[in-house]
Amino acid sequence: MKNQRQIILGSQERDQLKRYSNAGVRSARLINRAKVILCLDESEEGPACTQEEAARRGGVSRQTVNTAKRDFLAAGSVGEFLRRKRRETPPVPAKVTGEVEARVIAMACGEPPPGRCRWTLVLLAEECVGRGYIGSISHTRVGTLLKKHNCALT
Repeated sequence: MKNQRQIILGSQERDQLKRYSNAGVRSARLINRAKVILCLDESEEGPACTQEEAARRGGVSRQTVNTAKRDFLAAGSVGEFLRRKRRETPPVPAKVTGEVEARVIAMACGEPPPGRCRWTLVLLAEECVGRGYIGSISHTRVGTLLKKHNCALT
């Protein structure tokens, strides 16, 4: 029975990792991870490097070697290992929600405030903040929002 911490690559997997690491048009992080896995391979093509040697050859830290090894063993395939993980949530939540967008559009399509003949982007932004729809919003963001929904100020 093979050790769960051992990396033994087949010839196709090894070729795929070699092609990936020699392409030069990929993410440097992913190329380094591919090089580390090639170094740690314990198949018949040669003995595996030590973690220190793999770190030196890959130009990474020993912790990166450990992380790459763990991720490779957890991945279902070489392709999955070499893909970047997609972010589940944005780094900063969106400030303008669908509800705010709807209120801005409704305001822009409605009657302007008393004493005004039409809505302006600055006036819409000030009114959104004044009515408490949002804490702050710029007139350029209001313009972008209206353009996105093909709403024109008349």
